[in-house]
Amino acid sequence: MNSLSLAPYIDYTLLRPGCRREEIQALCQTAIQRGYAAVCVPPYYVTEARACTEGTPVRVATVVGFPHGMHLTEVKRSEALLALQMGAVELDMVINLAAYFSGEEGYVRAELQSLADLAHAHNAQLKVILETALLTPQQVITLCKWCAEAGVDFVKTSTGFAAKGAELEVVRLMRQVLPPTVGVKASGGIRTTEEAWAFIEAGATRIGTSTAL
Repeated sequence: MNSLSLAPYIDYTLLRPGCRREEIQALCQTAIQRGYAAVCVPPYYVTEARACTEGTPVRVATVVGFPHGMHLTEVKRSEALLALQMGAVELDMVINLAAYFSGEEGYVRAELQSLADLAHAHNAQLKVILETALLTPQQVITLCKWCAEAGVDFVKTSTGFAAKGAELEVVRLMRQVLPPTVGVKASGGIRTTEEAWAFIEAGATRIGTSTAL
């Protein structure tokens, strides 16, 4: 298990505040050279990433409702639609934990369905970020089930901006709960090849990292 065989799992990510255009260009070149699955960039740089990866297998991902997820659904839809029109083919959307913790199941589930439908109407994929550091195991189970029922493509552990990122036991739990049709993306604090393979063995089908593994 080497870096070359790891490449198809990698979402090479740069979401740091203040990142520069030339950093996005370098990110894309590295992703192309190493054969990564995707680059994940801020919405502002989707057009740049699309231009840099044109004609290559590298997919362009961006974030929606990032990093806290408390945008209104209508705002998330607008943000997602703009990103799709600019060339993004994967959307990493932060779930609205404020609504979830307030007991607003209907709102959360309707938002998941709305964004999944929007992505799929544009032949794109939706990844839903749970921010598992803020959740109990039972809450992770509940939200994974809602995501699966909405037809999302991946459920993702973390934004990378919380106190903790991906944890092996949480990824195992997510994989147990989710059907095979829904992928698991581990992200947040994964910086070595060994860590990445450990998460893949735990059930992750994508690895989000800002380190060129």
